[in-house]
Amino acid sequence: MPTPHISRRELLRGAALVPVAGALAACATPAAKPAASGSAAPVATSAANPFGVDGKKPLEVWIFDGGFGQDYAKNIHQPLFAAKYPEVAIKHNATKEITKVLQPRFAGGNPPEVIDNSGANAMDFGALAQDSQLQDLTPLLDAPSWDDPDVKVRDTIDQAVIDLGTYDGTFSVLGYVNYIFGIWYSQKAFRDNGWEPPKTWDEFLKLCETIKKSGKMAPFTYAGKFPQYLYEPLLTMAAKIGGNEVLVNIDNLEDGAWTSEAMKTSATAWAEIGAKYLMEGTPGLDHVQTQTAQNKYKVAMLPSGSWLENEQKTTTPADFEYGMFPIPDITGSDAMPYGTLHSQPSENFIVPSRSANPQGGMEYLRAMLSKKAAGDFSELVKTVSVVKGAGEGRQLSPGAASATKAFADAGQNVVYYRWQTWYAQLKDEAVAATGELMTGGLKPEAYLERLQKKADDIKKDSSVKKYKR
Repeated sequence: MPTPHISRRELLRGAALVPVAGALAACATPAAKPAASGSAAPVATSAANPFGVDGKKPLEVWIFDGGFGQDYAKNIHQPLFAAKYPEVAIKHNATKEITKVLQPRFAGGNPPEVIDNSGANAMDFGALAQDSQLQDLTPLLDAPSWDDPDVKVRDTIDQAVIDLGTYDGTFSVLGYVNYIFGIWYSQKAFRDNGWEPPKTWDEFLKLCETIKKSGKMAPFTYAGKFPQYLYEPLLTMAAKIGGNEVLVNIDNLEDGAWTSEAMKTSATAWAEIGAKYLMEGTPGLDHVQTQTAQNKYKVAMLPSGSWLENEQKTTTPADFEYGMFPIPDITGSDAMPYGTLHSQPSENFIVPSRSANPQGGMEYLRAMLSKKAAGDFSELVKTVSVVKGAGEGRQLSPGAASATKAFADAGQNVVYYRWQTWYAQLKDEAVAATGELMTGGLKPEAYLERLQKKADDIKKDSSVKKYKR
């Protein structure tokens, strides 16, 4: 039997995983008939029950057990949902291996209702969208908010949630957290040693040299086993140098986008950090190991996002005092000003269209987007929700306060990119190549040429659904 779009399906990868598409699943295994889908007739709708949720139909929820843990789902979101639908049996699950655990469920036609599709092993959103596996969440946007029936859900969340959650014209992915990226450090360590967060690249290099010569700790590290932690500041730096169009061109698979002058300058700058200032053993360490080393004052700085503080709560000294600073000015004539940040809605939730109860899945998301749920979440996991005003009156931790201030200071100078969720093969190549760049295995120009070639191959591959921003 033919297997259409096989190269696309392969993007949904994992150990011995079966393909995601229904047609391919039928070829691979004698799968059972898919469970009831979003096309099944719902019960009567109303302002209080806009999706026609069956109050006795079970709901299965899978949470990525990463930087935010899973307690927020068990102790905040699910009790709120259960208070309204007490007869709904909620089956809670959590894993770090989203693709490995859940892709076979898609292939078998029985995916769960709600998935936090996040982490290094998340499923490929582009492939899921191409295969019509994602529920159209536009009705969620147009539904009355959980808090106020006169206010639509779309008016309670940041516009970027809608922009970045739209695939091929359909809103289908709900980013719940405003990830704020930057260089993280201990405010206590900097204060005790008289170090100042740098505002120019020259200052950054001098700080690295000062820290190195002090012998107290290494200047810099990143999650060596997961080099996407490093290509994040590399891309942000390139956008700062050359403008937001640098990232737009990469997203749109434009010819020569990866080999632009801004990308060359950025790759060269970070390769120098890799050659001179990395903590010993960095390439063999994961994110938790490098972050824990920072908590033990073995290294001064690392790139991460605003989930960091919560992820490290069990190893962080009480007086550590996380802080974050943006990418410094690079050339003296950067296209974007100091304070430019990479920030975008993430911790991405989906409702599979072929689940048994997609109406219940959308209602679960509506509960999550209430001010109480979002505010309690933000306070519990020390981060910033996409729900407007959810953090008002809440006590922010040092890291969350630092990131929130940086985000406010950035104003309109916020950048993002989408290629890594659109094209998983390109992400895989970028992860591998960035690791080689930082260990000296690839020179900057060869690094960018390798990524450009992969982008060109994807552009020419007619089986790959193309996206544009």
